[in-house]
Amino acid sequence: MTPNADEIHTAVRERYARAAESSSCCGPAGDSSGLIGRDLYRAEEAEAVPDGALVASLGCGNPTMLADLQPGEVVLDLGSGGGIDVLLSARRVGPTGRAYGLDMTPEMLDLARRNQAEAGVTNVEFLLGTIEDVPLPDGSVDVIISNCVVNLSPDKDAVFREAFRVLKPGGRLAVSDIVLRRPLPEPLLQVMALWSGCATGALLEADCRAKLGAAGFADIDIEPVQVFDRADVLALAADDLGGSVEVPDWVDRDATALALDGAVMSAFVRAHKPAA
Repeated sequence: MTPNADEIHTAVRERYARAAESSSCCGPAGDSSGLIGRDLYRAEEAEAVPDGALVASLGCGNPTMLADLQPGEVVLDLGSGGGIDVLLSARRVGPTGRAYGLDMTPEMLDLARRNQAEAGVTNVEFLLGTIEDVPLPDGSVDVIISNCVVNLSPDKDAVFREAFRVLKPGGRLAVSDIVLRRPLPEPLLQVMALWSGCATGALLEADCRAKLGAAGFADIDIEPVQVFDRADVLALAADDLGGSVEVPDWVDRDATALALDGAVMSAFVRAHKPAA
C-alpha cells in the first residue's frame, strides 16, 4: 500500500531532522556527494555562505540562479533546509528585498537560523510550516524557489495551489526538483525510504505540467539537467536501503536500481502567474 500523507510527512521530517544533525543527506553521513548533491554552487556562492549552510545543502540544483533574482524582490524558498538558497537569495535581492525560508522540520530551522546569524544577513525570515499550507498572505511574494522538495510532498496539487496563491500577479516559480521520465513499478511506491530519498514521490513530466496548469500557472517549462543512471541509483540505495532504514523484506537493491535506472532526472521547472 502506498504511504499516506501523514506517514510521508513523518518520514520526511525524521529524515531531515537527522540530516540537520549530521549536515548530510542523499549520501553517507558527512558526505554531500550522493545521488543529487554535486557541485551545485559556484565558488563565489560557496564563499558567501557559512560552511554549515553549504554542507547541509541537500538539493538537486541551484534555484537562486534559475530565478534571476532582482534587487527589491520578495523571495520564498519552499523547504529551505539549512538555508543556503535563502541566504544567497537575500544577498541578491539586497536590503530593499526580503527572503523567506519555509520548512516543517524544527531541527532544520534551528540550523538555518544559526547559519543566518553567522552570515550576518538580516533581510531573512525562517518560517515553520508545510509547503501545502504556506503561512504567508495572498499575493505577497515575487518569486518562489525550491530545491528538491516538491517531490517529497504527498499533495503536489496543494503545493502548486499555495504557490500560485502567495505569488503576486506576474510572479514566477523557479524550482529545481526531481521529475520522472517514465512510471515506476507500483511496489516501489510502498518503499518509504525511496519517498523520503527524493525518488518515488516525484511526478512524471506530463503530470507536473498538468498540475501546474491546473493551479493557474502559465509559460510552463521543464528543462532536464541530469538523468540518473544505475550507478547513481545504487549510490542512493546503498544509503537509503541500508541497515539504518526499515524497509520491506522483499526489497532487492539491485532490482530497485534497475527499475529506477534512467527513470529519474533532476530538472529546472519554471512557470509564471499571469499578470492579469
